[in-house]
Amino acid sequence: MIEIKNLTKKYGSFVAVDQLNLTIKDGDIYAFIGHNGAGKTTTIKSIVGILDFEEGDILINNISVEKEPLLCKKQMAYIPDNPDLYEHLKGIDYIHFVCDMYQVPKEKRIDLINKYAMLFDIKEYLGNEISSYSHGMKQKIAIISALVHEPKVLILDEPFVGLDPVSTHHLKEEMKRLASEGITIFFSTHVLDVAEKLCNKIAIIKKGKLVYEGNMVEATKDKSLEDVFMELEENVEVI
Repeated sequence: MIEIKNLTKKYGSFVAVDQLNLTIKDGDIYAFIGHNGAGKTTTIKSIVGILDFEEGDILINNISVEKEPLLCKKQMAYIPDNPDLYEHLKGIDYIHFVCDMYQVPKEKRIDLINKYAMLFDIKEYLGNEISSYSHGMKQKIAIISALVHEPKVLILDEPFVGLDPVSTHHLKEEMKRLASEGITIFFSTHVLDVAEKLCNKIAIIKKGKLVYEGNMVEATKDKSLEDVFMELEENVEVI
């Protein structure tokens, strides 16, 4: 579970996230929607401990990100929109590096690495240096590295950017499987039709403020998610 309580993050006098409150429960696939600069990535980076924040708190399974950051990070995996990997390493070495940090047993990690390398069609390239990879291949390495330590909370920022259609399909199916096992999934995306089909919950943020949250089925009962989003963008004034 992720609990965001009165989160406020500022850059100087600019308020990027303003008194945000959200609860993402175990088993949720929760979409976080907003225009560029709305505060999505700032929120996500605050959750995973990359950014400090001025007010509020974030709890990961009842543990404070501010007070116990390492305990929180042990339970989380984060897949950024632009993976910043150690490019001098081979793909397989980077994955093992992450497994070592999370103390994944060797026998277990081999099985999981093989499983995900086959699933995302990158097994034959794991012996190559990351510097030779395309953006999509780097994204696959980031995804595999996130999944092999079996996190309880999965945070993704535009996870489908750069992925081919087959890998996109497999990632969506894996997210569904993980959610069915009680894993908490929170992700941002601009691909609204994917969010509509994949997610059970949704939050829409505009200029740092929450303007809508709720059940996806109820939100899209009479209209598409795109229609809901455009109505809020055009009609809700945030001061």
